[in-house]
Amino acid sequence: MTSKIAENVVEIRVDDIAQLFHTLDPFPFREKDLDREAEEYIVGWARELPADRPFRIVVHFPEGQSQTDLARDLPEALGKYFAGRAGVIQGDLNELFRIGRRSLAIGVAILVACLLGSNLASGFLAEAPFKKMVEESFLILGWVANWRPLEIFLYDWWPIARRRDLYRRLSTATIERKLYRRETRAGVTSSNAP
Repeated sequence: MTSKIAENVVEIRVDDIAQLFHTLDPFPFREKDLDREAEEYIVGWARELPADRPFRIVVHFPEGQSQTDLARDLPEALGKYFAGRAGVIQGDLNELFRIGRRSLAIGVAILVACLLGSNLASGFLAEAPFKKMVEESFLILGWVANWRPLEIFLYDWWPIARRRDLYRRLSTATIERKLYRRETRAGVTSSNAP
């Protein structure tokens, strides 16, 4: 008995397969960049679907283009594009963590200096209200210096990791090609036209 897991399906219909790709991209078909609008459409729909199922991307295009290089290379081109984007996003995440580590080192050093400054202020200043204000100011400054690293390590990385995971899932999606007949003005299909 086989268990069939339901797939997330993203469907896109184009009048020309070339619409999917960036027109000014100089690379051959398998290396082409996806058109920004096509990427936003696919990613937008994929983001709305459950994360626990595999993806299937169905591309509808005219039957006259079924034997073109673009049609043949479409699954590989989409897979490579989304894998490349996942790699770029992983690089962004690595950079964010690098900034977080550097910020944390600076923040901890400032916190230690502020704690020392607070202790020195409590020992050298005689006037009680002014002494308390200086001590508290040092403590506040020390914790504020750690605000950004804490924000990075607690919150900022989640959306980036989710986006990376989405692109990784899209890179392994099954790409299905479906043909349709183009209709002319009078409602006659182009294959029947003289």
